[in-house]
Amino acid sequence: MSVSCHLVTADGSGRIPPVSESGSADANLDAILATAEHDRERLNSNALGAFSLTLLGVASVVGAGIFVVTGDAAAHYAGPAVLISFVLAGIVAGLTALCYAELASMIPAAGSTYSYAFAAFGPFVGWFIGWDLLLEYLFAASTVAVGWSGYFVSLMDSIGIHIPHALAAPPLGDNPGIVNLPAIAVMLLTSAALWLGTRESAVANNSMVLLKLTILVLVVVVGVFYITSSNLEPFLPASTGGFGDFGWTGILRGAGIVFFAYIGFDAVSTAAAEARNPKRTVPIGLIGTVLIATVIYVAVGFVLTGMLNYRQLGVADPIAAALQAGGNDLDWLLKLTDIAAVVGLASTVLVTLYGQTRIFMRMSEDGMLPPAFGKVSGRTKTPQFSIILCGIVGGAVAGLVPLSILGELISIGTLLAFIIVSSGVVMLRRRRPDLPRPFRVPALPLVAGTAIVASLALMATLPGDTWIRLGVWAALGLSVYFLYARKHSAAKMEAVLARAQAEGG
Repeated sequence: MSVSCHLVTADGSGRIPPVSESGSADANLDAILATAEHDRERLNSNALGAFSLTLLGVASVVGAGIFVVTGDAAAHYAGPAVLISFVLAGIVAGLTALCYAELASMIPAAGSTYSYAFAAFGPFVGWFIGWDLLLEYLFAASTVAVGWSGYFVSLMDSIGIHIPHALAAPPLGDNPGIVNLPAIAVMLLTSAALWLGTRESAVANNSMVLLKLTILVLVVVVGVFYITSSNLEPFLPASTGGFGDFGWTGILRGAGIVFFAYIGFDAVSTAAAEARNPKRTVPIGLIGTVLIATVIYVAVGFVLTGMLNYRQLGVADPIAAALQAGGNDLDWLLKLTDIAAVVGLASTVLVTLYGQTRIFMRMSEDGMLPPAFGKVSGRTKTPQFSIILCGIVGGAVAGLVPLSILGELISIGTLLAFIIVSSGVVMLRRRRPDLPRPFRVPALPLVAGTAIVASLALMATLPGDTWIRLGVWAALGLSVYFLYARKHSAAKMEAVLARAQAEGG
């Protein structure tokens, strides 16, 4: 497969700088731009438009959070003022999305955060964040699969089909079983959909997301008529003394809690190689995802806190609790929300697995992983080995590991990725001002600085055990880097740049 690409070097001469093992900064970026063109030639580069990209992001963001996080933040931290918490979290997520949008418009590569880190900081940081993204994507898919299993078991019970606890719970945790079979099943089914092709899986995702959004809109439209004004008073409960226990500090603490509901919007940027006109459509998908998610979260939060006193929303399924408070008249809507949860969480698993397989593919093309990870089927135009591996490993994790451990790992991994992206957009703006940027972050220092500080603050709230697990994970990743990735990546970058220079003249 040939690569047709004109390289623009930092000095404008067209000469390719040498690549050392540590990597020349400009050579790394030039190589990534060349391989981005190569990806578009071997993948289905017109599979996703702006609409599908936005729904891809919405599938990832409007997932488990809308069915759990809203009630938890309202009951324990912010009361009805959780609406303000969602707006604040949406602003922070939006600032990060702006940084992603500029990098995606400049570097339309499938690797997302990994490729941006490689371009801005070199192969070492690129590998580190690529390894870290395993926590965000593969483990996140497993986490959502575990959540999906709970809703699926409940839905089956409601129609008279009982799934034994031993076959729907992992062998670890407070209430162990043998294995979580439903979680494994949804991982394998979504992997099969990805195997068939990007366009086909996009059609399935779009259908599931539209069904989920339709039911959530119904919850809002119908629920408005069951709002009791007394439930919204006081809108901001008084502080009980501790930081985050209602009052304005409760709103801030609530914003930190609900921010994790926005995790996943960056999955849009992993689709750059399969998007039509990615320099335009990927930024639209990123920003559109955050805007739509914020509107949905605020609307649902308003209805829930209006239908049921906020103190009663701290349950596993706050939407169901609010609808039950509306009486038997809302039984039909209660059943629909169960369907929305099952369908919606399946779409989240699909999109999250999609992002991980494309990151594996991109890392393989850069020499960071063995060639099998980057091999693309000529028939389906999908990285089939990566899809199979993610389905098997993700399914095993979902079937055996409890939800609580997975959730904390995902949070710290994602926030670290956000910090790297926000720093990278500043670095590349200074180092490579020559590269075209169809989308530019306005007031970049303020936007990127706020995103970095907010992410660091949220990381600081995570338990010490989570930091220890991150350290262990990083140590394992570093051993792989020095034993394999460093040498192979340097050689691959040299080969890509030499080929691109020869073919581009």
